[in-house]
Order: sequence, then structure tokens, then C-alpha cells
Amino acid sequence: MLSRTEYIRQSLESHLFFGRIMMEHSFFLQTGFTPRDEKQSKMADELRIGFGNLLEDCIALANGVISRDAIASGEFITKYTLEAEKMTEFYTGIPLMTKLTQAEKCLVAGNDFHPRLEMKVSALNRRALTLLDRIIVFKSNILNDVLCCKMFTLNYPLLIEHILREAKLYRHLIQRLQSRDNINIRREAASQEAFWNQIMGEHALFIRGLLDPCEEELFNIADRFGDEFEELVCESRNAMDRTMPGALEDLTDESLAATRRIREFKAQATEGLLECKIRSIILPLLADHTLREANHFIRLLKIFDKR
Repeated sequence: MLSRTEYIRQSLESHLFFGRIMMEHSFFLQTGFTPRDEKQSKMADELRIGFGNLLEDCIALANGVISRDAIASGEFITKYTLEAEKMTEFYTGIPLMTKLTQAEKCLVAGNDFHPRLEMKVSALNRRALTLLDRIIVFKSNILNDVLCCKMFTLNYPLLIEHILREAKLYRHLIQRLQSRDNINIRREAASQEAFWNQIMGEHALFIRGLLDPCEEELFNIADRFGDEFEELVCESRNAMDRTMPGALEDLTDESLAATRRIREFKAQATEGLLECKIRSIILPLLADHTLREANHFIRLLKIFDKR
């Protein structure tokens, strides 16, 4: 059973990361619809606002409670997030909840676990699960319509699959927290590495596909990252069944090194987009979004490395 403090802290840190991710997924879906699919666009907007409200309430509860490592990791916000939001808002005309980013800049770590906090976190988790059920159905329906040629969207089918997997992972994590499940760190390490190595590899493919064809150097770098993480995915899946001592530890080291490299590539790409130095159809917020996911994976890998 998870302790009360770990239940609270892990729940809030999960929402600070994944709640923003879901809010932005809704936004990316919203910007990809054609005028014909106005109903789906409105639904995406409702989900975006719903996750934004969840994140706002989470920030209020998390101040003085979450860990210093989580704040420092760069998985909640980066130094680029606010500027990326403002530029993306300018490009799309859709008002974004930049006040949340401003509030997250002020978050501090601590151990202020007041008596009613556990009850409030439990209620927040239940709200998140309701929203997640909705967004999972929404993403699944969009994917099915796209694959059956009943809908056109500017988002790749693989990207929709990608964000659907992340929503399901978020729901699974919150369900486990609500059950106060103990975690087998060794087993979790292998499965989590397989999951996030795949996510990192797909990020590389999306970046490659959204770059202007003239950006040959960046295209080739992204392509190499795609190949590298494809190999790591295979190794991660194989490691789940290995019993050889040190096999998983070696893989974690490889994953950490590769993720640090792609993190730097994403940071440089985000800077280039914000400075208007890269030709692409990549929204600045999407670049920052992928950077935060790399930061999250790096924090997980550091935890696994201590097991």
C-alpha cells in the first residue's frame, strides 16, 4: 500500500505533467480539424478547457507539497513554455491558458500535507478519470474515422494513436494510485522504458515529417533518432523477459543517454522555431510539448537507475 504522503505527491505530480499534456493534445486535435468537423472542434475545445481547469486546481493543491526533483526536471514547464504558448496563440487565434504557466513558475516543494489534502486529491483523481474516459473515447472515434476515410485531419493517424496511448497510460496510473497499488520497480522499469522509448522515437518521426523539405540536416538528425529509438524499443521489450543480471541496468543507461541527446535536439528545435529560424509546419507549443515529455522520461530513468 502506498503511504498517504506518496499517494498525494504522486497523484499531484502525475496531474501536473499529464494534465497539461492532455490539455495540449485537445488543442492539437482542435487545430487539425477542417471546417466541416465543427462539432469535433468544439468537443476538443471543451476537453482542453476541462483539463485546463483540472490543472488549475492541481496547481493550487500542489504548492508546498510536490518534490524538488519534479519541479527541477522541466517536465511541468520549461523556460520556453510561456513564449511557445504566446506564439502558438498568435498563429492559431485560439486563446491559451497562459495563467497556468505563470502559476507553475511559482510552485515550490515541501511537505505541507494538511489534513484535508488527501480527500481533495482523491476527488481530483476522480475528476481526472472522468475526463480521461471522455478524451479516450474522443481520440478513439477520431482515429477510427480517419482510418476508415470518414474524416480528414491535419494530424497524422500515428500521432492520434500516439496521444491515445498516452491518455490510456495516464488513466492507468491514476487508477493504480486510487487503488494504492505497490509498484514492482524492476518490472515497471522495463515496461515504462519500452513505452517511452517508443514515444521518443515517434517524436523524431513527427518532427521529420513536419519539417520543410529544405531542412535536410534536421531531417537527417530526426531520422537517425527514429532509428536509434526503434532499436531501444526492441531492447526494452526483450528486457521485460530477461533474467540476466545487469541487462536492464545497461538498457536504462542506453535509454538515458539517447533521451538526453534527443532532449537537446528538441530544445534547439524549440529555440529555432521561437526565433523563426526553422522552416516547418510545427507549432512552437508542440515542440515544447515533446521537450517536456523527454524531461519526464529522463526523470523516470534516473529513478530506475537507483533501483
